[in-house]
Amino acid sequence: MRRVRRNPMPDSRAANVTVRLVFLARLREAFDSAGETLSMPGGATSVGAIIAALRQRGGAFAAELAPGRAYRVAVNHAMAGADVAVNDGDEVALFPPITGG
Repeated sequence: MRRVRRNPMPDSRAANVTVRLVFLARLREAFDSAGETLSMPGGATSVGAIIAALRQRGGAFAAELAPGRAYRVAVNHAMAGADVAVNDGDEVALFPPITGG
């Protein structure tokens, strides 16, 4: 009788999700950075979770990303709301609303 080898149980610890953050316009100035790499623990994450993690830093991040402040988010160049899933390797851009005349 031939034994079938089964796959081991999946690791219950989820991998980190690492994203590339890009800060544009006034946010680039406020954060004194054009961007960074951010690693979110626990696997699956969302735009809202990333914003919450940035707010927890305090200072300019808390002020500029506070509820009621005007900013937009794009994931891989597509506009995204707080509930949009973010995957490992995605680019997440934060920027003020575009106005013109």
